[in-house]
Amino acid sequence: MEGLFITAIDLTGTFVFAISGIRLASGKNIDWFGAYIIGLVTAIGGGTTRDLLLGVTPFWMLNGTYFLTTGVALLAALLFKERIFRLGSTLFLFDAIGLGLFTVVGISKSLEAQLPFWVAIVMGTITGSVGGLIRDVLLNEVPLLLRRNIYALACVAGGLVYFLCTQINLPTSVTELLAASVVILVRIVAEKFNIHLPVLNPVNQDEEKITK
Repeated sequence: MEGLFITAIDLTGTFVFAISGIRLASGKNIDWFGAYIIGLVTAIGGGTTRDLLLGVTPFWMLNGTYFLTTGVALLAALLFKERIFRLGSTLFLFDAIGLGLFTVVGISKSLEAQLPFWVAIVMGTITGSVGGLIRDVLLNEVPLLLRRNIYALACVAGGLVYFLCTQINLPTSVTELLAASVVILVRIVAEKFNIHLPVLNPVNQDEEKITK
């Protein structure tokens, strides 16, 4: 039952991340196949990196459903383009949801591999954020991961909640839902209230001369 639940989360995350990639590709004069590739890379990039680090066969090589799910996302984007692409916040919302769901998948699979919890949190962050990183690089955008937005830290926050839930022996499904919700909530609240870490500003030239 738990396996089916995590699979459902994984496929839902694949769909929403694919939509976020296709949504961003729509403004780059890219054809349908190119949009599909961007959506697919967004959806599987983080999980592929995780599996390679874990030394296992990448998940999409064992199950073609992820390619089909990305195709469904592209079809949905084409059929409901006016509704999906008209909203300026669509990319952000789908990205936030995918971030939360994939973080939980990464943590769960790492714990199944009997890795320490801090490693599982790192793997969850990689699973959630690297797909978006690859998407942004391919589309010549400054990656969200490197901007001042709260992005990877939202994954870490969700990982800590996951850890706390395991300490009080909550059911796995409840733990995963709570952790994913925290990632999404932190991402949304940080964006809404413009919460971010301090920006690393360049050194003032006059100050640099004085230092020298």
